[in-house]
Amino acid sequence: MRQLNSRPQPQRYTRLLRRSAHQPQFTHGQILTSYLCSFVGIAALAYLTVYTGYPLIAAPFGATAVLVFAVPDSPLAQPRNVIGGSVIGALVCVACVSLFGTAPWVMALAVATAIQLMQLTHTLHPPGGAVALVGVMSHASWNFVFTPVLTGAVLLVLCTVAFSRWIPGRPYPKHWI
Repeated sequence: MRQLNSRPQPQRYTRLLRRSAHQPQFTHGQILTSYLCSFVGIAALAYLTVYTGYPLIAAPFGATAVLVFAVPDSPLAQPRNVIGGSVIGALVCVACVSLFGTAPWVMALAVATAIQLMQLTHTLHPPGGAVALVGVMSHASWNFVFTPVLTGAVLLVLCTVAFSRWIPGRPYPKHWI
């Protein structure tokens, strides 16, 4: 019979920290940079929301921050994708809410349609699908397209461009269009 060892097995916990050939590799400097830039970018949106009274932040911007600040070289993190994909998600959700309401099937329709349109326009941005979903869930009106979505996406892109100017070896964007 196997005896149970009461001491924790350290290799079980360190396994999560090991590098994997299937995952992106980041230096400690890149991790710190991503942390600081995402903190400042999201804080800027949050404080602008508080001080202006305009909703400039939406949940999908957390995912956008992961892309633009952690993997800025990704095609999905380029300005065309961030702004275009987010706006497409917003337009689709508002149109779906206007035409069909907010039933569960409308959530699915909005996300699927946003993905299809982003693929057709070469603006695929995963948070754009989240924008479509959140928009239906929150009964979004046409104002949702401009604030928070368009304004927030543009501000995150501008923050990323500004940070890239200060951080050597981290050019952004690779392309605008």
